[in-house]
Amino acid sequence: MDTDKRRNNTGYGNKILNMAIVALMTAFICVISPFSIQLPGQVPISLSFAALYLTVYLLGGVKGTICCALYLLIGLIGLPVFSNFGSGIGKLAGPTGGYLIGYIFLSAICGAALYIGKGRIWVYIIGMVLGGIAAYFFGSLWFMYSMETSLKYTLGACVFPFIPFDIAKIAAVAVLGPLLKKLLRRTNGLEGAIAYLNHQKPKSA
Repeated sequence: MDTDKRRNNTGYGNKILNMAIVALMTAFICVISPFSIQLPGQVPISLSFAALYLTVYLLGGVKGTICCALYLLIGLIGLPVFSNFGSGIGKLAGPTGGYLIGYIFLSAICGAALYIGKGRIWVYIIGMVLGGIAAYFFGSLWFMYSMETSLKYTLGACVFPFIPFDIAKIAAVAVLGPLLKKLLRRTNGLEGAIAYLNHQKPKSA
């Protein structure tokens, strides 16, 4: 009886922990993503990719993708969390809305790379590259359809100018991600949460 009660308490605690961590990282994405630089054209430079890359690296593919979906939902209902503090169905249905939907594919692909590579950063870098390509693919298709532009124009306006910045974001996450995860593992009070995320037992004091 006592053992079953402890198991139930542990299961409930894990659910609360999961909810808290997902809420925290969703808030992180929502705070980071609106800040952007508008280049000539429709698509701004934002930190959304970097926020999603880091979230998936810290939480894993499932929780990271859930955070991404929640972020999109929060923006959809009207909170200004998209680039340039945009929001609403008009943003998702607009010319750049396909890139927002592409975030789901980005998160899923990064999560798969994290799982397949067992956390090895070089495998995750490949996942970030492929995830970014997937987001650009779906976004560019929708941009061409909604704006009636050619592939050449779309790539020149919506893809090529952003590649150097995306490389910088990937490099930053590749360096900061492992350092941040290591720091969190060593931080009192967060060690258990990070150990749980990595399916490990917390170190005994």
